Amino acid sequence: MAYIQFLGAAGTVTGSKHLINAGSDSSGGFQALIDCGIFQGPKEWRDRNWQETPVSARKINAVVLTHAHIDHSGWIPRLVKGGFRGPIYATPATIDLCGILLPDSGHLQEEDAEFYNKHKKSKHDPALPLYTFEEAQESLQYFHAVQFGVTQQLCPEASFRFVRAAHILGSSMVELSLRCDGSQSRRLLFTGDIGRVRDQNSAPGRVVPSGPTEGETADLLVMESTYGNRKHPTSDPRPELASLIRRTVERGGSVIVPAFAVERTQKFLFMLKELMQSGQLPAIPVYCDSPMAIKAVEIFMKHTEEYSEETRRLIGQHGSPLDWPGFTFASTADESKRINGVRTPSIIVSSSGMVTGGRILHHLAQRLPDPRNTVIFIGFQAPGTRGFTIKSGAPEVKIFGDIVPIRAQVAALEQFSDHADTPELLQWLRTFPRKPPVTYLVHGEPAASTQLRDTITKEMGWNVQVAQWMQKVQIT
Repeated sequence: MAYIQFLGAAGTVTGSKHLINAGSDSSGGFQALIDCGIFQGPKEWRDRNWQETPVSARKINAVVLTHAHIDHSGWIPRLVKGGFRGPIYATPATIDLCGILLPDSGHLQEEDAEFYNKHKKSKHDPALPLYTFEEAQESLQYFHAVQFGVTQQLCPEASFRFVRAAHILGSSMVELSLRCDGSQSRRLLFTGDIGRVRDQNSAPGRVVPSGPTEGETADLLVMESTYGNRKHPTSDPRPELASLIRRTVERGGSVIVPAFAVERTQKFLFMLKELMQSGQLPAIPVYCDSPMAIKAVEIFMKHTEEYSEETRRLIGQHGSPLDWPGFTFASTADESKRINGVRTPSIIVSSSGMVTGGRILHHLAQRLPDPRNTVIFIGFQAPGTRGFTIKSGAPEVKIFGDIVPIRAQVAALEQFSDHADTPELLQWLRTFPRKPPVTYLVHGEPAASTQLRDTITKEMGWNVQVAQWMQKVQIT
């Protein structure tokens, strides 16, 4: 019988990976993965990155990717390393972004392994990367572009099409049509990450047009639940952001912003530019310390078909961030180290957004102990990540095996989230002409998924269940 098995993002917000098994012959039938993400956060989850899939990578026929974020795409090189040789379907913008995200992920893992081996800070001897830069590069040859709305046949029993999720550049939902045991076709809808239904004041910086696509139908819905127990603030974050930066500058400190290199960094830089030009912020140096962010800006500028009207206005007025005076983009390790030598007030934007790795670790290790500085979080921090630890008010955090005291001011602006919150999710679900027979919630912490299940059940009368890790769900 055909089934779905939840191999990730069940009980956590990372590692999105859902196995579809058409199961119609003795060899197991056609098998595909919807998303292929890496686990982040607590060691319990990260250890699962080293486990093989229940079905051998060699027997998986295809991967269908909703978007480029590493918690949805970052296990692809490992899958290829294990023997996968099928097509990886994604939108053109997603493929361009994966072309920088995956090699960067491999590079960072090699760097971390090298650091731990050099300083003897790992329990493993030697510490090894999950995959290398070269292995990530090799995996890119299997990507195949599929435009939004185009039906792509996977096998005689299954086809899919991408519809807009409005989360990040190129992000999509997957409408999968599956014929089980010769019966009529079933429509399965995998949301990936759902973008916000928002306005320019309460959540400025939207790149993609408003969404997600309304009026969906599904016989089985697999939906994210990241913000299933929260509501985004409706206030304009710009006055608070400007105030935080001004106060930090007045006391001689610098502002450190952990930010995802893809889209979040670009939106934040445009906001800083606007605040400086309007006089709400002093024109202090801004350092973007992420080679990936530089490439992401280039991709961002390329995909004009994804722009919202606000994005078109900003680019028309200011051009590319790579050309702005006072904004420095560090690509090499030496350029990154020079930022650490800056002693005057500045703004440092660096990845990763959850402080799980990357150059942000070096900036925080140096600047967290100084009470003149401020750390501003502009993205979700998954429990178990360093970002979560710092944001939660802990007195110290472990970075590179050392205990670093947290004396800097720590602030968080929740309006920057690219995930729909509970009211926005309900608003989208109410556009369905009929309720799905069953909905499974994934990509959420247990408290968020449970509360969203209860809310949807109470307010809409839907049959909603919280997916469990490794659970198999029969498709009938």
